[in-house]
Amino acid sequence: MIRSRPGVHVAGTTKPTELVIFDCDGVLVDTERLAVRLQIALGAELGWPLSAEEVVERFIGRSRESITDQIAERLGVETAGLWWSRLIQRHREAVDLGLAPVDGLPEALAALAVPTCVASSGSHEKMRHTLGRTGLYDFFAGRIYSASEVPRGKPAPDLFLHAARRMGVDPAACAVVEDSGPGVAAARAAGMRVFGYAGGPTPAERLQGPDTIVFDDMRDLPDLLTGR
Repeated sequence: MIRSRPGVHVAGTTKPTELVIFDCDGVLVDTERLAVRLQIALGAELGWPLSAEEVVERFIGRSRESITDQIAERLGVETAGLWWSRLIQRHREAVDLGLAPVDGLPEALAALAVPTCVASSGSHEKMRHTLGRTGLYDFFAGRIYSASEVPRGKPAPDLFLHAARRMGVDPAACAVVEDSGPGVAAARAAGMRVFGYAGGPTPAERLQGPDTIVFDDMRDLPDLLTGR
């Protein structure tokens, strides 16, 4: 079901989509709910009680640097380092127990007729692990970009502009599929069309905005991209 379509361009006022840029966590692989649970548990252990809503608002879609800076400001640099090392270890262990692509994602990828790439706040190591566990790494190999490659992470537009440049596509001809507030903000700042996937923990209203289509079934994406 499509939740909303605010800011959709009418026919002829925007370039046809030549590249679809996917976020990774929560868009390709079903890891965001896992991340929320782990962050809540770590906050309880290390002295910063957090609700699921607070984790989504503060951490989801942001880079390692942004997350650890927030923790360091609250608990100190040493605790921030401990928090992150435990998060990485527990996340890897949980992924190894079983991880699936986002529901409907394989069908959407099979139906897309334009080039695709990945642009994520996660590290290349993390994406090799999660995309590898779900059989998606080889599909995107050579077209995977990390926030570690640019000066500023989301919500700055740097990563999406970097991906478009590396793929040789005008930002105005790019569409971004994101599931977080910082992610959709970054895509808008880059001058790209935005498709906000509301099938994860981020509420749909946090994804809405100009030039953005919010949807909750990944199978709808190919038709949404073509305006059908």
